[in-house]
Amino acid sequence: MQPDVEQAEPGAPSRGKALPLAAFWLAAGINHFVSPRFYEVMMPPPLRSRASLVNQASGVAEIAGGIAVLLPRTRRLAGPYLVAVLAAVFPANIYMATDPERFKKFPSWALWARLPLQPLMMVSAWKATRR
Repeated sequence: MQPDVEQAEPGAPSRGKALPLAAFWLAAGINHFVSPRFYEVMMPPPLRSRASLVNQASGVAEIAGGIAVLLPRTRRLAGPYLVAVLAAVFPANIYMATDPERFKKFPSWALWARLPLQPLMMVSAWKATRR
């Protein structure tokens, strides 16, 4: 009997680093629906009137990215997709850092410190979907 082996297309990245990446994105996406208020208050002023809809769309986008990472046929596409998702949410991170008095639960230094993490997350998502 052969062991249960993931059947991927030739040249598709392996599951190694993809599982933690998928788990992160699935959990993050689900959290948009479990704790919507947490995300809705992060919306920059131009999006505030549609904060609930934008939050739900972000949650769906993150869940879709997590699923895409899990599936061998879509794993390679998940890399650029997740880079785009991270780029799309970056303005909210900038807004939080530049308006820290609205986010008193977080120290101002932490809001600024997370900004350089975004490009690192982009590189990580890209690399994990390329192996």
